Amino acid sequence: MILPDLEATLAFGARLAAVAQPGDVIALSGQLGAGKTSIARGFLAALGLEGEAPSPSFAIVQPYDPPEVRFPVLHVDLYRIEDPSEAEELGLDDARFDSLLLVEWPERLPEQYWHDALWLTLDATADGARRLTAKVPEAWSARWPLT
Repeated sequence: MILPDLEATLAFGARLAAVAQPGDVIALSGQLGAGKTSIARGFLAALGLEGEAPSPSFAIVQPYDPPEVRFPVLHVDLYRIEDPSEAEELGLDDARFDSLLLVEWPERLPEQYWHDALWLTLDATADGARRLTAKVPEAWSARWPLT
């Protein structure tokens, strides 16, 4: 899928929010500036967040709870995680019971950690658009592709 501009990237995040639910994990992979946070911002806006969601780069985990959004979401940025053991302190496993996880830089943890995640990879194209590829787990098969 090609996302030609920022508006298309935000709109994709909104379409994703329409079919997502608590307990889901959405892994957002790609280089710096690829559009990971833009997808997350479109997603969170579609769930009701007013204003622009900040990048969780320094906080690592930015929680969003009702009534701010329709259901609990943890926006996670693992860029600064250097060792997988550091992630244990974040409590992501427990959060998966009632929250959706939006995870940027998921490759910082072993892939088996995200075995059931919708894994989205963004790559910039020469013309500035974004190429999105998806690894779709069984839990998402009835919801993918997005309409």
